[in-house]
Amino acid sequence: MPTHDDIAELSYEQARDELVRVVGELEQGAPTLEHSLQLWERGEALAARCEEWLVGARARLEAARTGSGASAAPDRGAEA
Repeated sequence: MPTHDDIAELSYEQARDELVRVVGELEQGAPTLEHSLQLWERGEALAARCEEWLVGARARLEAARTGSGASAAPDRGAEA
């Protein structure tokens, strides 16, 4: 199993897809407790990576919305 360090390099889609795989493997039952713990830890790290991407995307959308609203306000005022 790859190390947790590689998770920082994953795109949102890659992290999400691997998280789905890890959850599926956990649901089927790992052969040992140690393997289950490794899967759980990796799943937690993958979920955190997905959350980082989502927080960043939310911030970018908010910045775009704020930027668009600020630039559109004078135009609407000029039309009225």
